[in-house]
Amino acid sequence: MLDLEVVPERSLGNEQWEFTLGMPLAQAVAILQKHCRIIKNVQVLYSEQSPLSHDLILNLTQDGIKLLFDAFNQRLKVIEVYDLTKVKLKYCGVHFNSQAIAPTIEQIDQSFGATHPGVYNSAEQLFHLNFRGLSFSFQLDSWTEAPKYEPNFAHGLASLQIPHGATVKRMYIYSGNSLQDTCGPGLLADAKMRVFERSVYFGDSCQDVLSMLGSPHKVFYKSEDKMKIHSPSPHKQVPSKCNDYFFNYFTLGVDILFDANTHKVKKFVLHTNYPGHYNFNIYHRCEFKIPLAIKKENADGQTETCTTYSKWDNIQELLGHPVEKPVVLHRSSSPNNTNPFGSTFCFGLQRMIFEVMQNNHIASVTLYGPPRPGSHLRTAELS
Repeated sequence: MLDLEVVPERSLGNEQWEFTLGMPLAQAVAILQKHCRIIKNVQVLYSEQSPLSHDLILNLTQDGIKLLFDAFNQRLKVIEVYDLTKVKLKYCGVHFNSQAIAPTIEQIDQSFGATHPGVYNSAEQLFHLNFRGLSFSFQLDSWTEAPKYEPNFAHGLASLQIPHGATVKRMYIYSGNSLQDTCGPGLLADAKMRVFERSVYFGDSCQDVLSMLGSPHKVFYKSEDKMKIHSPSPHKQVPSKCNDYFFNYFTLGVDILFDANTHKVKKFVLHTNYPGHYNFNIYHRCEFKIPLAIKKENADGQTETCTTYSKWDNIQELLGHPVEKPVVLHRSSSPNNTNPFGSTFCFGLQRMIFEVMQNNHIASVTLYGPPRPGSHLRTAELS
């Protein structure tokens, strides 16, 4: 059984690890992977068709804990303990919930002190007792108790007589004064986030990129170009003497490809990190904005923006339908394995490749530099 310290408006954890509000999804998953012998049976819950309409949840079923991540910025916004019988909890080093100590209203009052009157929710039959950054929900034993605590007056406040011996059913850790202000999708604000501006251009050298972004998390050399078979060029089967290579910036959600001969930037790959994609959780979400030249009647010089949250249908309405059929992309860890998430489709428009998932969301966007004079590139050659 986990023995965890509760820090209101901040975290839940112990001396070895800590789930902290605002932490990226990948960081939380890394903790779970490192301690997989202790924390077992973890579920990943998300909406397959509408991933932005519901929070992304890591459910620690063995420990009765849910980690709720904002659907947009994929950072931890609520920690919920929904089964207090599966975990030990303490505050300031003193237990208020364990096998020997029941989390009653008296125990919570002793451990955390006084707070504002709680609110009774008749539909849930729960009393919600709120501290800053921390809430406890107490369950009534039966319907017969409900009328005695129904808030018919006092502006909905009804904690003057919470039943003696009432025990905590759920506990929430969040940022701010109210859980309701934190719960909706897209409501988590990065108030502490600092913004740094760095510029990387097509044709920049490795040294330029390193000075702007620092060392990459990984350098990956392309051993083969699987898209080359679609190229009409006669030399497509001729192996190259040296390989292009990527700088992988996982926490930025960006890959940068360098030409093997010139060591200059030749393309960027921007990852959206949607759940249900084969590469999910390898990259952090890249929050990109790409200006698009509109190809519509009476739209000369007009531009729109493609973002991380744009859907492929909307992009096609702005840019027009691709002339060529999409390239179907199958990913698997080995030739004998199948991808449980299915294939994606790659469309080429305006020197960009849009990798589209089956739910119409964009998995990645690949950007290519300006073409060489007199050259005409097909979609399959942009690889």
